[in-house]
Amino acid sequence: MTQFVLVHGSFQGGWIWQPTAAFLRAAGHDVLVPTLDGCAERKVNLRPGLSVTLAAKELAEALFYEDLQDIVLVGTSSGGLVVEKTAALARDRIQRLVFLDALVPQPGESVKDIVERPPGTPPYEMTEFTRGPTREQLETGLFGELSGELKDWALARATPHPLGLSDQQPGELDDFWEQSWDATVIYCTASANPPESHQRRTADRLNAEWVEMEAGHYPMLTHPKETARLLQG
Repeated sequence: MTQFVLVHGSFQGGWIWQPTAAFLRAAGHDVLVPTLDGCAERKVNLRPGLSVTLAAKELAEALFYEDLQDIVLVGTSSGGLVVEKTAALARDRIQRLVFLDALVPQPGESVKDIVERPPGTPPYEMTEFTRGPTREQLETGLFGELSGELKDWALARATPHPLGLSDQQPGELDDFWEQSWDATVIYCTASANPPESHQRRTADRLNAEWVEMEAGHYPMLTHPKETARLLQG
């Protein structure tokens, strides 16, 4: 039995992991699927000051209060940033890290340096505390790989992402890169972002296991059984 902690990405919440978590639990594992502050059902907490470090501190506290040890900490998309900081804060509780089609900025990098957007791509809508795509952008872009009831289900749950969780501050994640980790990078071959070049740099810098998966950016929804298998290593 392994203890998994699955960290979601932008415009998501813990809900994004439901299909994959079900397979992990059926295999006898414990699974925690936290929703980051300001996201999904916690959007009522939107406020100034939300940051990658604040989210990571909350998650590290949850690991303590839940008495979780030897965990496999998984991050997808922008959740990779939170995994970086959480791992640095809770080193003694981490068994293995998994970056699933994830953003993992190295020192001196920002998310804006990594994500590739075609010319003419419309900007996200901005509010005082959030950024996010319109429903049309979700339907035809980010969630374009989904269909039917699954797509409707995801569209109903997507929320704008807190600005402070969309990128890190300079130097905020450097402590992660000062340590060595047992890590796996899972690259989804049909996903445009994060680009393969970034994910290969992540794997090379961490000396991580490299795994390729024939899926888009939401394999936890479209390929939950395979995702669960790969997370188990």
